[in-house]
Amino acid sequence: MKVLKILTAVAALVVISAFAVNTLEVIDLDPGYSVNDTATDFSLKNVDGTMVSLADFEEAEGFIVIFTCNTCPFAVANEDRIIALDKKYKDQGYPVIAINPNNPEVQPGDSFAKMQERAKAKGFTFPYLLDEGQKIYPKYGATKTPHVYVLQKENGKHIVKYIGAIDDSVRDANQVEQRFLEQAVDALIAGKPVPTATTKAIGCSIKV
Repeated sequence: MKVLKILTAVAALVVISAFAVNTLEVIDLDPGYSVNDTATDFSLKNVDGTMVSLADFEEAEGFIVIFTCNTCPFAVANEDRIIALDKKYKDQGYPVIAINPNNPEVQPGDSFAKMQERAKAKGFTFPYLLDEGQKIYPKYGATKTPHVYVLQKENGKHIVKYIGAIDDSVRDANQVEQRFLEQAVDALIAGKPVPTATTKAIGCSIKV
């Protein structure tokens, strides 16, 4: 009887250990970037078929990196705002870089072909990149579409200066009272501290 109890206990430990190892393998403990972290560069395929990196923009003072997609209603509701942001800030040194983080196998409407269609239909003035293999968005810590990161070049590095929402009305542009992203970029251009460095991104979950 004693031997049976010992064998049962050993078997239970084996099962628990296996479960623990499996759990550790699937949990990503990296929360992504915080304000003042250094963002790494990437090389992702644009809708025009070229590969795009931050290093390609030698004249840029920084970047407005926006994780967005075709299919999320919140992202779609912000497309015109994103186009306006690129037109306003590209010539001031802060171009928009849009990245689709969704897995097209899970969300077919976010396939590369559909991205090309959407970019053409809306007349995107900025790169619209596919996070193929979904390797970049976890580094940033993006969880929503849209989810914004403002980077500033400092001594050859890309320093995160703002994380969060475009503004305070993700659903309706006519109800916007606080333009968080514009306030952040305006402050950086003026050489001043960002007044609100983090806000809560509201949108759809990233499809993995």
